[in-house]
Amino acid sequence: MISVDEARSRILRHFARLPAEQIAISEAAGRVLAENVVSRVTKPPRAVSAMDGYAVRAADVAATPTDLDIVGEAPAGGAHDAGLLPGQTVRIFTGGPLPPGADSIVIQENTVRDGDRVTVNVAVDEGRYVRRKGLDFSEGDPGPCAGRRLGPREIGLIAAMNVPWIKVTRRPRVAIVGTGDEIVMPGEPLGPNRIASSNSLALAAIVKEAGGDATSLGIARDDETAIRDIVRGAARADLLVITGGMSVGERDLVRAVLAREGLELDFWKIAMRPGKPLAFGSLGPTPMLGFPGNPVSALVCGLLFLRPAIAAMLGETIPDDGRDTAILGADLVGNDERQDYLRAILDRGANGAAVARPFPRQDSSMLAALANAACLIVRPPHAPPAAAGDTVEIVRF
Repeated sequence: MISVDEARSRILRHFARLPAEQIAISEAAGRVLAENVVSRVTKPPRAVSAMDGYAVRAADVAATPTDLDIVGEAPAGGAHDAGLLPGQTVRIFTGGPLPPGADSIVIQENTVRDGDRVTVNVAVDEGRYVRRKGLDFSEGDPGPCAGRRLGPREIGLIAAMNVPWIKVTRRPRVAIVGTGDEIVMPGEPLGPNRIASSNSLALAAIVKEAGGDATSLGIARDDETAIRDIVRGAARADLLVITGGMSVGERDLVRAVLAREGLELDFWKIAMRPGKPLAFGSLGPTPMLGFPGNPVSALVCGLLFLRPAIAAMLGETIPDDGRDTAILGADLVGNDERQDYLRAILDRGANGAAVARPFPRQDSSMLAALANAACLIVRPPHAPPAAAGDTVEIVRF
């Protein structure tokens, strides 16, 4: 068995950023930039008002109260281009450009208007409530960089930079296969000896959340022909994920069938719990991750190995596994040679510190505990017994 860190390293070295494609900025939510964005404009393009009020020369309102002549107005999207002379002012609105000669804004709350004249009651310094040209950014300034996932803030910035089209990394195509005579799709008749399949749907959710496109190839029964036929459908995928059939029982056929199909196995079995019978290799040009069939094992492996593989294909910075620390909320016995990931809830202690309380049962078939957990407590190989109150490492969901 190899360590979790070694397995992660050996998996990730097989993946590189996929080719780019051009899309409209309106379709960019959740995508990952393939090249840097550069602003096409300056914002604001000239000095503008930050408030509704009056554009003035600060020297004209150094002593207040004082009366000024209103000679025009400057709404957002409009302008008053005549120069401002001493004793004059222009009614201005937020976003309106300053007329030539004006250097400050008096907010309307500090004025009293009477027809074409306004009394200014509060003096202002030069530059007050003025957004200078290029305050936000200038033409040619860098925007979001390649490798950055685009959310509302990034999309808003790119749009403001007047960039309508961007290049993003193509979404990784991940083919997912469930195996086993005992599983059926949710909603199908179960009978006394079958269970609803959850692994494929849960792993597809990890893929989609990470930025990939997941395709379910269905369920392969415990039959060599069925397994061979269904995995051949992954020929155009960037990654094949198979759950179940990776252990050593007589009905665990996947590794043997894939070997006859040309699988080059990189490793099989990791010193971790849950998730020991994890396999990784290449089926022709397609990398293959073989996950355990137990639902918790498959999901934990998906979080630790599938998610960073997708990040690598997207050109994102490879995420760590979300390590943090917490106060242990219950005693733990010493660990064996496998790295343990214990499902736990998170509370707040009296001093506000996070307290991780492991569930008393950690069976790898128990999805309810995983769904209700807030984190996984990480127990390194051969960790000594730990007492409530000790500091432990956790992986947050």
